[in-house]
Amino acid sequence: MKTYTITVNGTAYDVTVEEGTGTTTPAPAKALAPKAAPKAAPKAEAPAAEGAGSIKITAQTAGKVCQIAASVGQTVKPGDPVVVVESMKMEIPVVAPQDGTVASIDVAVGDAVEIGAILATMN
Repeated sequence: MKTYTITVNGTAYDVTVEEGTGTTTPAPAKALAPKAAPKAAPKAEAPAAEGAGSIKITAQTAGKVCQIAASVGQTVKPGDPVVVVESMKMEIPVVAPQDGTVASIDVAVGDAVEIGAILATMN
């Protein structure tokens, strides 16, 4: 028998798996109480950039930031990629909604983001 810890939506579960029993009927499942998942260290909030933009660029899908395509101060046009988010093994560019200048990048490569998270701002 092997025991694994599986985390689902931040809740950790201990799961025991039998090996090589030779039976084809599954054993009845035992109800296990969830155990608390280890808490991640709180992420230090970056101070708000002075002059942070009034136009918010937000994530349209949950995923992980895999590339920062623009830099603070860069002029962008509608459709220019600012951040690239990986979701379900696809790279999804998050683009500038209009002409402007990138005022802040609020994420880093490797950050997990949820739908609606602010990724960057622009003026």
